[in-house]
Amino acid sequence: MYKNLRRQWLMSAAALASSPTSLWAAIPRSTPAVPPKASDPRPALMLPLRAAFVYVSPVGNAGWSYQHDLGRLTMEKELGDKVHTTVVESVNEGPDAERVFRDLAARGNHLIFATSFGYQEAALKVAQDFPGVAFEHAGGFKTAPNFATYNGRFYEGRYLAGMLAGKMSKSGVAGYVAGFPIPEVVQGINAFTLGMRAARPTAQVKVVWLNAWFDPARERDAAQSLLNQGVDTLTYHCGSTAIPQLAEERGVHLLGYQSDLRHIAAQTQLTSVVHDWGARYTAVARAVIAGNWTSQPFWGGLRQRTVRLAPFSSKVSSALRFQLTEVERAIAAGRIHPFSGKLVDNEGRVRQAQGTMRDEEVALMDFLVEGVVGKLPGR
Repeated sequence: MYKNLRRQWLMSAAALASSPTSLWAAIPRSTPAVPPKASDPRPALMLPLRAAFVYVSPVGNAGWSYQHDLGRLTMEKELGDKVHTTVVESVNEGPDAERVFRDLAARGNHLIFATSFGYQEAALKVAQDFPGVAFEHAGGFKTAPNFATYNGRFYEGRYLAGMLAGKMSKSGVAGYVAGFPIPEVVQGINAFTLGMRAARPTAQVKVVWLNAWFDPARERDAAQSLLNQGVDTLTYHCGSTAIPQLAEERGVHLLGYQSDLRHIAAQTQLTSVVHDWGARYTAVARAVIAGNWTSQPFWGGLRQRTVRLAPFSSKVSSALRFQLTEVERAIAAGRIHPFSGKLVDNEGRVRQAQGTMRDEEVALMDFLVEGVVGKLPGR
């Protein structure tokens, strides 16, 4: 079932790319603004654009939702009085999310950002009932004329973080706390491991699964269990700052994720894979205002600056910084790809004999590479 869902994402994205549908091109600008209804496929739009953001966790001062909110604030700064935004945080995935999306659509928002993978079904259902509202969903695979998906090539930054971990770790063993086994998370684990082994061929990455995106107590417990197994470097794919705080307390290397965490792990963060949604959110809002928004998938990485590395720790030598910066430039230019060459999974099967993995294959990734200690849940 898991693999079938990802195939559906690929098929829907391909179909959309070959036949984009404009939602806003014919919106009249002179009629009064009214809340969009299910029976009104092209609601009137008068400035300011009303845009709503729904977050799965509190905004806080770092993490997944925090980075999306920084993107929102950048959009507001760039567009000024042309846009008005609404935020709803700590919305559980499932029925509660559908209620929130439906309320936001009914209140007259023209653009709604659903910023968690698990919002997909709820947001899509509401989008079908409000065809005049543009929905942007983070990390999903389903599309509709008024429902687009967007994501980051976080694995590009993960590869660089893995290289740094391989150079800095004394034991050559890192710990990785992961949320859910969706392709985005699997890509990150594999890219981090490949980067670490590029720097240190015998390196290992031990993985603990949470089956949750935001659970500070469990995140900390999982990281502590990895430290008990002898890892000297931590990274993660979950939403709170519990793991950076633990790394700082225990004095172990941290490769942060989502946000620059120097204000939390000043002594232990080597760098962080930072998400930057400001340019994307501004571009989407401009397109809606201009009347040329279409439901097109977006997958930005180092080249688009959707993904970037935080400043390196002073512990990282100038020579290593230069090396990593050169690799970063090569990835951004397309000269290096984290998933190129021979790829063997952690059960010894050859998954790719040579060449470079295509986007379609990366999007469906369902195996763990050699060097990962752990299994995908349910396998």
